Amino acid sequence: MGIEHKNKHKKENPDYLGTYGAGPYSSSISKVEKDIKRLVKKIKVISGVKESNTGLLPSNQWDFKSDLIMMAKQRSLSVARCTSIINPYTEEAKYVIKYNRGKMYVVGLGDHVSPIDIDEGMRVGVSKTFQIEMPLPPRIDPVVAMFTVEEKTDITYNDIGGCKEQILKIREVVELPMLHPEKFVRLGIDPPRGVLFYGPPGTGKTLIAKAVANRTDACFIRVVGTELVRRYIGQGPKIVRQIFRMARSKKACIIFFDEVDAIGGARSSNSFSGGNDVQRTMLEIVNQLDGFDARGNIKVLMATNRPDTLDPALMRPGRVDRKVEFGLPDLEGRTQIFKIHARKMNCERGIRLDLLARICPNCTGADISSICTEAGIYAIRARRKFVTERDFIEAVNKVMKGYRKFSATPEYMMFN
Repeated sequence: MGIEHKNKHKKENPDYLGTYGAGPYSSSISKVEKDIKRLVKKIKVISGVKESNTGLLPSNQWDFKSDLIMMAKQRSLSVARCTSIINPYTEEAKYVIKYNRGKMYVVGLGDHVSPIDIDEGMRVGVSKTFQIEMPLPPRIDPVVAMFTVEEKTDITYNDIGGCKEQILKIREVVELPMLHPEKFVRLGIDPPRGVLFYGPPGTGKTLIAKAVANRTDACFIRVVGTELVRRYIGQGPKIVRQIFRMARSKKACIIFFDEVDAIGGARSSNSFSGGNDVQRTMLEIVNQLDGFDARGNIKVLMATNRPDTLDPALMRPGRVDRKVEFGLPDLEGRTQIFKIHARKMNCERGIRLDLLARICPNCTGADISSICTEAGIYAIRARRKFVTERDFIEAVNKVMKGYRKFSATPEYMMFN
């Protein structure tokens, strides 16, 4: 009865496709779909529409005649440098430019340039008649532009434990002069220029610099000391000059030199050529810290775990005004660091974090982070979805006892 009913339904409904297989119109439908796709593709080819992200208009909307007219109206400019200004801010003002292999010319301004837009030492665009037509931004090496931190980090002061005093000192140096400069003007003092972070490895020196980058809206430039030791002689000082030049072009800027002992070592008389270039890089930093050029609203942060190797000329007051030591965290600091890491983990209730802090003395924040990671690995090995107190204790024994020979804290304490 079911088969007869199904055949009868087919006769009454010619568009019926059936439960299994295709109906009588399936081939026609597929043929029409192919024709539609072919016609759409043909229309796109004719109209010039392509699947790309260039942002170009379709070819049928291109206007070559207006483009040629616009290109004819635009004048090509040459790059020169304004070395000095004669009678500035007056109608008789003239500008001395250096152009094409050191040739000097005395020129005037174009119709679209204001005298207040041109300063001494600025790159300018000049026309064929040697008139200044537009100011140009300073030339910055692409390597230097890569040092700028574009995206803010997700590290805040709440993610740093055991550094209450250090955070307070850094906020006084970095945030207070930027947010309330009138307080320093009222007292007649200059805010500190540079800050040195020193302490054993893993105590939060680089981490607190990330928090500073998150906290402030100023441009943040992070430079690792080894990146300034370039292959070719004289390239390190050039990069340092361009870093400070780019920082002066910003409204407010923070420069962070990580591992500054790579370039800030004490000078010696018997150094090889590569060592002399490293010393020249350090001397260029010294020159930029207190040179004749105005530094503006620029703060310099430095971090090292070997403060005994730094040159005294770099560390004197006036260049680095504040030294902040990041020592080993005490019991309260270790407990706070355990809480910061434990709030991100799936732990069982009732874990005695103060007990864990007591059984791992003389450990750094990096050691505690490693302990939490090892405890999670123990939980994964036991096929559990949460971490127990026993996992933390086993992780403490592994990290603090098994990895003790890899710790650099005793070496720092010896030099300190």
